[in-house]
Amino acid sequence: MRPTGRLHLGHYHGVLKNWLELQHEYECFFFVADWHALTTHYEDPSIIPGSIREMVIDWLAAGINPGSATLFVQSQVPEHAELHLLLSMITPVGWLERVPTYKDQQEKLKEHDLSTYGFLGYPLLQSADILIYKAGRVPVGEDQIAHVELTREVARRFNHVYGREPDFELKAEEAKKKMGKKNAKLFDSLKRRYQEQGDQEALAVARALLEGQGNITMADRERLLGYLEGGGRVILPEPQALLTKASKMPGLDGQKMSKSYANTIALRDSPAEVEKSLRTMPTDPARVRRTDPGDPEKCPVWQFHQVYSNDEVRTWVQEGCRSAGIGCLECKQPVIDGVLAELLPMQQRAHEYEAQPDLVRSVLNEGCEKARDVARETIDEVRHAMSLVMA
Repeated sequence: MRPTGRLHLGHYHGVLKNWLELQHEYECFFFVADWHALTTHYEDPSIIPGSIREMVIDWLAAGINPGSATLFVQSQVPEHAELHLLLSMITPVGWLERVPTYKDQQEKLKEHDLSTYGFLGYPLLQSADILIYKAGRVPVGEDQIAHVELTREVARRFNHVYGREPDFELKAEEAKKKMGKKNAKLFDSLKRRYQEQGDQEALAVARALLEGQGNITMADRERLLGYLEGGGRVILPEPQALLTKASKMPGLDGQKMSKSYANTIALRDSPAEVEKSLRTMPTDPARVRRTDPGDPEKCPVWQFHQVYSNDEVRTWVQEGCRSAGIGCLECKQPVIDGVLAELLPMQQRAHEYEAQPDLVRSVLNEGCEKARDVARETIDEVRHAMSLVMA
């Protein structure tokens, strides 16, 4: 997670609640992506240290347990940067340019100069973040699947270039000759298009070409598939996307909850601030007067009821709003009560961590050391594979 400072209910329902479950099911690494923050906001990094501290306090207060998961700061594990550099040697620029979020972010952040090498390469830094721990699963939403796919392609290419069996390429070339000159030439063309440009259509056509070859053995077919996709010894395992449940947490105006929309409720907002925010949030425009009937589906408050209220309360809202039997302030009260009840234990824990900054620092220091131990093992293996060792 990028260091954005204090977190809000959107972060809690969209990310942290998933992390709370995952930390008991897997060996988890949760880190503050401070280098990623620099890819779009490099002009003023002075706010990053404070933002890290505030964000990690909210992680801990929400229940992320340093005894169950490893919590650390990206920049304190330099192996991430080294692996990013080494992977950049084999990653085609075209692979980075076709990542969907590359152009999306340029459109959304027009006020920032994003014509930098760092911004172009941030998906590869994400790949290094994943591969340095040989992660098997990466918890992402649907909009991030393309980043995991890029990581899989990079790992496949790395293993293909540096993890081949002895005489692998020679054996693959011999197998290719058995396909005949025309098919062998087509295979070479498709392989080049996929490996140099990331052309998925070329990959699919090449796989179909191999499946249709009746004059090569199963072993040769598998060898050629490895030659096409990246085969041999697996140094960097290909991770799988672990799709997380989508957040239903709306903002105060019905849009996605986001600081950029100024529609958030922070996890450490005081009860008075929470109550004021919810009492003044907009409702169905049709309800100008108390006696006007409304439609919950057109009211942002209804989206909060879907998160915080049970079936009985939601039925009460539907009937009362449509008949003007209840007013908007009455309708909001169960939401206010639900949000305050959810935030109370988190805020109590947050106050304890705020009073013990050394404890927060200690959690991160221990996590960084634990992460570095794992990262060092991977980078040593990578250096040996790439012959970056002293003779």
